[in-house]
Amino acid sequence: MADDAGAATVVAVAIVGAVVLVAVAVIGVLGASVAAQRAANAADAAALAAADAVSGAVAGEPCAVANGLARRNGAEVVECRADGPVAVVSVVVRYGPMQATATARAGPPGWNG
Repeated sequence: MADDAGAATVVAVAIVGAVVLVAVAVIGVLGASVAAQRAANAADAAALAAADAVSGAVAGEPCAVANGLARRNGAEVVECRADGPVAVVSVVVRYGPMQATATARAGPPGWNG
């Protein structure tokens, strides 16, 4: 019986360590998921804004308008182009050492350029 003394402490420390490790992993995955959703939302909004600028509904150069809107959404534009009345915008959102990238296309319905 004397050999078992302190075994519960070791098991408790191991369990607490495992719980902390799982919690850190879950927080990392959830954070990356939020960053991916933010990137998708920022890309959609920036592409719509750029398409509005291409059509003349909004004043300004399409990629400058997209860049401003992406920054307000916590993203950085990494690619922006207008193909006729269609705007294509790619953005990146950084989350610690990771990054989430998303691309969106906006323009008139049925336009295939």
